[in-house]
Amino acid sequence: MPYKNKRALVRRGAFTIAGLVAATALVACSSSGSSSGSSTPAAAGSSSAAAGSSSAADSSSAAAGLMHPGVLTVGMNLQFKPEMYLLSGKPAGYDVDLLNKLAAKLGVKLQIDNLDFNGLIPGLLAKKFDLVSVGLTPTAAREQVVDFTRAYVPYASVLAVKQSNNSPAQISTFNKSGVTITALQGSSDQTTAQADFPKANVVGLSDQNSTLLEVSTGRAEGAVLENYILSQYQQANPNQVKQAAMSKPLSLSYGAWAIQKGDSALQSELNSFLCTAQSDGTLASLYKQDFGAALPAMPGGC
Repeated sequence: MPYKNKRALVRRGAFTIAGLVAATALVACSSSGSSSGSSTPAAAGSSSAAAGSSSAADSSSAAAGLMHPGVLTVGMNLQFKPEMYLLSGKPAGYDVDLLNKLAAKLGVKLQIDNLDFNGLIPGLLAKKFDLVSVGLTPTAAREQVVDFTRAYVPYASVLAVKQSNNSPAQISTFNKSGVTITALQGSSDQTTAQADFPKANVVGLSDQNSTLLEVSTGRAEGAVLENYILSQYQQANPNQVKQAAMSKPLSLSYGAWAIQKGDSALQSELNSFLCTAQSDGTLASLYKQDFGAALPAMPGGC
């Protein structure tokens, strides 16, 4: 199956300044209505997140700054496998697994609202949910209207080369005339390839399988894509391509949870949880489980 990098296409820059201003203007109109999309129970096993008595849950959720006692309400767009998606009609993936652990830690139930991507920020502004979990990269435009937690998911773009390629794993090896580098057309990976290999011939293709097929058949010297997509391809097509052993990813950015502006109590609670999950190996374990790849370096500061 083709591995289409929707995240690189969509989530890193979907909301422009104009779009965010429009979203803010919609809040007054939408806050009294019902949320669009479906309200989805958390994945199997998440009911155990309602641990403890109702009074304990109420106390915990109040301390965390949740809108509704005993319930953590999260806006998501469940179509980005393996990060967040529907499996037999139930939410699954990295974000869902991490949120289940958060809900268990808070002693509350997890309620996932599955909406169209473009409805998430307006829904958060209209106080439809406590947080948005869709791997948003904090940008200056987004930070005008919402607050963000520390990072919880990394986006690492790497260079894939043919399995038999033993050339030095350096930018200069591939940044040459006559070298072809492939990437998903219109994605941030294509932008990265053009920036890092300006002397090479960067070719945008319609799906990830095609970018890697060009490498495995020798028609291209390399492909730029996210590390987990490469890992999935390698599992399905062993001994064809490998990750060039460069000292660091070609690009490394991070997704964070978005919360309502000024909700410092919830932000503090979430940052504390994420620091613990990063320090005790929870993030690495879930990333390996769901993405099938090693967790790239995460920000320090915990």
